[in-house]
Amino acid sequence: MNKSYKRITLNERIIIETLLQEKRSKSYIAVHLNRSRSTVNNELKKWLIRPTDTYSGQLAHWYATTINSNKRTQDKINTHKSLKIYVYRGLLNGYSPDQIAGSIKLSYPNDSIMSISYEAIYQHIYRHRQSILEKKLIKLLPYHHHKRRENRKFGKDRIRIKNQVSIEQRPEHIQLREEVGHWEGDLMIGVGQKSAIATNVERKTRYTFIMKIDNRKSKTVIKAFANTLNTLPEYIRKSITYDNGMEMANHKWLTDKTGIDIYFAHPYSSWERGTNENTNGLIRRFFPKGTDFNTITLKQLKHAQDRLNNRPRKVLGYKTPNQMMEQEINTRMVSGELNSEITFGFLKSQKSYSEINANILQKN
Repeated sequence: MNKSYKRITLNERIIIETLLQEKRSKSYIAVHLNRSRSTVNNELKKWLIRPTDTYSGQLAHWYATTINSNKRTQDKINTHKSLKIYVYRGLLNGYSPDQIAGSIKLSYPNDSIMSISYEAIYQHIYRHRQSILEKKLIKLLPYHHHKRRENRKFGKDRIRIKNQVSIEQRPEHIQLREEVGHWEGDLMIGVGQKSAIATNVERKTRYTFIMKIDNRKSKTVIKAFANTLNTLPEYIRKSITYDNGMEMANHKWLTDKTGIDIYFAHPYSSWERGTNENTNGLIRRFFPKGTDFNTITLKQLKHAQDRLNNRPRKVLGYKTPNQMMEQEINTRMVSGELNSEITFGFLKSQKSYSEINANILQKN
């Protein structure tokens, strides 16, 4: 009797993926495939570590069949199985190459094998031209571009913003989320790079502002931030961390108008503003990629903002950002530190929201 082991086929892996989506057990899958449970378990344990992890039959098959098969494709990801699994699992979970590169650095700080740049991940994805794998991997990228955009080194996007204060100089207590008043900001770009909205999220409470902007010019964006931040009491507008987008070129004006300290994350390091990145992902549930923000009304933005601020968060002990912010304010009011008329203005009704945004649009 031939006891030789037969490798799992692509068709079997597709069946495994389908049965997992149907919430079938490993034992059920093993019986269905006429395979041992250990075979199925060994196949899945590489990919399914956390409850949120997903399995792709095509990706798993490519991983299993291309190792050491072509020297021309033996980049670092192909060479090291553990690194490859980490990268692919991240892609399957919706992480960008930038986020994968950042998180692996935190998870394996002293491991040279488990170290990869976001650029190396992109090169790995786009190396297999016109292949099923390439199409599969590209679909896992946030923007699904079938051709890699040129990395312009000398264009205007590479101009450094003057007088930046690096995130490396940001006080440690901000990272620890020990006090309210420290924000992360960003733009969310609409279809064709022609429209955008601005977002601010407070690091401790996760309280979020969504602002409508008429264009992406620095003057417009800075005014939107200033008008919103100035509705808050001073102790809730201590600092903001931003990326290196040129919309923050006039950051000194924002500091002068609001008194807020501004810190800049490292280029291509979105994980340094993880709270804002995660919040933008939640906002995308209301306004998917491809949305023309010029067609979105202030009422729609406020609806999304209110939904987010009244959404229980596990990280907040299932309190809402609104409840957390009210708690911070109440604590200060009880101690006599704050004027109630000033501090409850933006939490009670937020009627100024539409007025603020309307004024911004009229002035630009």
